[in-house]
Amino acid sequence: MPLTRISLSRDRLGPRLRDRCAQAIRPGWTRGLAVRRLVAAALIVAAGVIGLAGTRADGEFEVLVAARELLPGHMVDAGDLAPRLVTGSTVPEGAITEPALATGRTVTGRVRTGEILTDTRLLSSRLPAELTGVDDARLVPVRLSDEAVTSLLRPGDVVDVLTDSADVLARRAVVAMHTGQSAAGGISSGRNTAAPVLLAMNAAAAHRVAAAGLDSSLAVVLH
Repeated sequence: MPLTRISLSRDRLGPRLRDRCAQAIRPGWTRGLAVRRLVAAALIVAAGVIGLAGTRADGEFEVLVAARELLPGHMVDAGDLAPRLVTGSTVPEGAITEPALATGRTVTGRVRTGEILTDTRLLSSRLPAELTGVDDARLVPVRLSDEAVTSLLRPGDVVDVLTDSADVLARRAVVAMHTGQSAAGGISSGRNTAAPVLLAMNAAAAHRVAAAGLDSSLAVVLH
């Protein structure tokens, strides 16, 4: 009996190239799950590393705080300052970080014990411009006739300056400092000689106010 050669097609015995490629780029369910778990673990580790690095960087930021309560007009010395490590998110703009930047300078407003000291709390040549936003701003000492009005003022208050005849000498002057605050922060009464108030204003207004204050009583109107 003659032998019959049976020939099987290669296409029927083995997968085609197209099928192999499709299988290679389509991982199974188990492989996909493993990949997802690996990626999730890597993300968790990365987040932990970033968080730890951020905490260390924030915690190493050193600022100076008031070691005791400082009142307006006080001249800062080394004993008034204490270093403190704080997180970066709690550091205000202009924070003082070096004792040399604060010692010998005058406090413009009350600083509580433990409060971070900033440049706007201390008198400097830049303070008038910083308070008013005017490059040629000047500081003018103004002595008001009524000490009760002086006691009402606080650093940062915006006022207009007038003569006793109601002539406006300056508009939108900013209170930089006054030494008339009592230790308790109360209001003094009476019409005795009041402590001067330092007002920041543009140069032209500063000249008018300084000249008028020589022989005229001055008043302020708060905004």
